[in-house]
Amino acid sequence: MRLDDLDPSGNVSDQGSGGGGFGGGGGGGMLGLVFSLLPMLLGRKMGCGSVLLIAVVGYFVISSGMLTMGGPLSAPGTSQQSSAGNVACDTQEELFACRVLKSTEDTWGKLLRDYRPAKLTFYQGGGQSGCGAAQSAMGPFYCPSDEGIYLDASFFEQMDKQMGAGGDFAYAYVVAHEVGHHVQNLAGIANQVRKLQAQSSQTDGNRLQVGMELQADCFAGVWAGINSNRIEPGDIEEGMRAANAIGDDTLMQQAGRAPVESMFTHGTSEQRMEALQRGIRSKNPNACNYLQGLQ
Repeated sequence: MRLDDLDPSGNVSDQGSGGGGFGGGGGGGMLGLVFSLLPMLLGRKMGCGSVLLIAVVGYFVISSGMLTMGGPLSAPGTSQQSSAGNVACDTQEELFACRVLKSTEDTWGKLLRDYRPAKLTFYQGGGQSGCGAAQSAMGPFYCPSDEGIYLDASFFEQMDKQMGAGGDFAYAYVVAHEVGHHVQNLAGIANQVRKLQAQSSQTDGNRLQVGMELQADCFAGVWAGINSNRIEPGDIEEGMRAANAIGDDTLMQQAGRAPVESMFTHGTSEQRMEALQRGIRSKNPNACNYLQGLQ
């Protein structure tokens, strides 16, 4: 995906390593943790957090204690630096994510009135978010309390080596999916779903969460479709491989258990691929109506 002509977003910061979370290296234990805990996690009631993409583990860690931590957005075009001197967008992986974020800001700023950009925070191994501790094992996630996206960039390497779902468009899909959750938060969708989940059974609450995740996938596709002039040969296939790798049925099978639809929280591989494709084809957020009929 061609983004080299874009300046990186200014709504970024870098906590570096050991940013107050559980600590630990940013290495490749994420999938092992997901697969080992998946049988337990998929049987629990969904809380009020919004954990995203492959972060099945992160959802249940974060949603238990959300903090209000609103902070001012940085000025466009200015990378933020933490007190430890960590500079955001200073590696190839971070720079690409920062350019994806800038592209989403340009796109959603035209689609939504009074769009307020999310803030992207990088960390290594462990960090802190407005929703509590961040840890590499969670995968990328969005915290509605501080409107922040949290990402350990080593996740991109894990996608490539452990999931067979590498490629620049696959990585862009990760960021754009999280931005999709930010759009849901700004539009009031996330708050509405959380209220409905609080009144629902576990099965119905999970169905609502699936709708949230598929809509975020579709929103990511809308961004990609509107920016189709930047898409290169093979990009869409990369996105489909990533969406396929993180379906609930695929993750359950890899965890050694039969898929159980009532326990799905993110959608099947087929559903996630269809949602991404729907957004790309339609280029219209209104086509991402995955929550209709679930309410």
